[in-house]
Amino acid sequence: MIHITLPDGSVKTFEENVTPMDVAKSISEGFARNVISANFNGTSVETVTPLTTDGSLILYTWKNDEGKTAFWHSSAHVLAQAIEELYSDAKLTIGPAIENGFYYDVDFGEHNVSEKDFKTIENKMLEIARGKHDFKMRSATKAEALSLYEGNPFKTELIENLEDGTITFCDHSSFTDLCRGGHIPNTGIIKAVKILSVAGAYWRGNENNPQLTRIYGISFPKQKELTEYLTLLEEAKKRDHRKLGKELELFTFSRKVGQGLPLWLPKGAALRERLENFLKAAQKKAGYEMVVTPHIGQKELYETSGHYAKYGEDSFQPITTPKQDEEFLLKPMNCPHHCEIYNSSQWSYKDLPKRYAEFGTVYRYEQSGELHGLTRVRGFTQDDAHLFCMPEQLDKEFKDVIDLVLYVFGSLGFDNFTAQVSVRDPENPDKYIGDIKNWEKAEQAIINAARDKDLDYVIETGEAAFYGPKLDFMVKDALGRRWQLGTIQVDYNLPERFDLTYKGSDNELHRPIMIHRAPFGSMERFIALLLEHTGGNFPLWLMPTQAIILSISEKYEKYSEKVLNLLENDEIRALVDHRNETIGKKIREAEMQKHPYMIIIGEQEEKEGKITVRQHGGEDLGMISIEDFSKIIKEEIKKTLKTF
Repeated sequence: MIHITLPDGSVKTFEENVTPMDVAKSISEGFARNVISANFNGTSVETVTPLTTDGSLILYTWKNDEGKTAFWHSSAHVLAQAIEELYSDAKLTIGPAIENGFYYDVDFGEHNVSEKDFKTIENKMLEIARGKHDFKMRSATKAEALSLYEGNPFKTELIENLEDGTITFCDHSSFTDLCRGGHIPNTGIIKAVKILSVAGAYWRGNENNPQLTRIYGISFPKQKELTEYLTLLEEAKKRDHRKLGKELELFTFSRKVGQGLPLWLPKGAALRERLENFLKAAQKKAGYEMVVTPHIGQKELYETSGHYAKYGEDSFQPITTPKQDEEFLLKPMNCPHHCEIYNSSQWSYKDLPKRYAEFGTVYRYEQSGELHGLTRVRGFTQDDAHLFCMPEQLDKEFKDVIDLVLYVFGSLGFDNFTAQVSVRDPENPDKYIGDIKNWEKAEQAIINAARDKDLDYVIETGEAAFYGPKLDFMVKDALGRRWQLGTIQVDYNLPERFDLTYKGSDNELHRPIMIHRAPFGSMERFIALLLEHTGGNFPLWLMPTQAIILSISEKYEKYSEKVLNLLENDEIRALVDHRNETIGKKIREAEMQKHPYMIIIGEQEEKEGKITVRQHGGEDLGMISIEDFSKIIKEEIKKTLKTF
């Protein structure tokens, strides 16, 4: 007999070789019908895998993220079978589940797959799915695996890197694929599929390798869910920050300037400046000091910090100078520079904490295929700060940073979020630098702070930075998508590497603890996500133009300018549309530009010294005084802009 522990702590006893599906049926037949995946002792298993030892079992349905992963992983196998049957010359490579759906990378040879092929592939996938073929795992020797993929250099390369005795395949229908496992019971559970797009992708992400065709798809257990998802996708297209950024004239890109290097237009630059001033004001209250560091640094600086060893090969290559053996790097991180600022003086325990903040631009060489608008760029500005404190100050300083992050989120409408405590992976110590005991102290400090601040948090193993654990904030946007925004990290390692010290009350030198902190993360990515979250309808306090004045004819331009001056005197950002266009066209274009308020000026308004106000979206506020309009603006700003 074996003992199976369920997530609620209950223990059930079964005969050896019981399967996860058997366990599900013992709970209830209705529940078992919805179970599509399982995890036993921390490892993904099939629902028909025989269990031979005591252990902990988690059963997943479509409602669980892990269930969706198994569903989409299995769907990738069905996609691969469809491709193999439709394109006999195609060479399959890899096809994982992703956050929303799955993809498969394929070498199609001379054939070019395009949107016109999507329906054919979908129909073939559904035909296969309707066969209700079971997914079955089996082991194979290295020789057997290599013989199966003779002529496919991609699969062969994968197998060559595997050890004999660890190689497994998944079979369904007449199809087999190299796979580690984690599937739904059978293909029949897949009721709806959609091929979303095709893109180019280099084999193993290396530009020096052959380029493949990446086919993206998504699948669901019900057609209704696919329909809802596609509706959401259409809304996401409307909110795409690249589209809105162009329409609102915020930013652009230039081939001559270079890929992944955004150019901020006047309206976008003003938006960035308001965000910066918003955070600078809060930082000043919290005791931060602003610093400025250069865009480059000597290679030695990043070798000392460890960044070059971890990221050097994937970053911009060193800049050489006329001096022999002198090399500089474009700055990949601000923290080494801030360590050197701290090191420029001798500090006493009475001086700590020191809090240095900077809107510092950094550079990372992202692969061209990974670049995406403002969310993945090669040059971006971080709202970086580094705090240097004594061990006894760590808890308070960390919690104060949490308060700052929550203030930022609250003022910008990001109300739906969870916190993620990202810790090291003890199975892969080579990924990290520093002493294990310091890591343990840092991880516990973050967990304690998250608990004491009543954050809704989870612990994620293996997601820590190479130099320390962190608290990441995972925000859900208006479309229900999850994004990582804002991070706080505890670091014992850089103070050690840069030999940072302070003189304690015992007159001895001690090592400070460093906190890395970036509520926005990067200005570029934050603005992109804010654009998509709000659809371009930013909080009123942040809008580039809070009101646009539309005169019915040229006769009222003088009064329009008077209204503009009065609003500007009240610190309301407004402008006048002087164009000789109809009032209807002016209103339509003001709506497209997302102006929160439209002020209509005509004969009656001039005569009474008032304005007619229309809100974005069509609500008419009627004719009111300029003073009353100013009050409306200020009250709305007061409601959205939190206090700190």
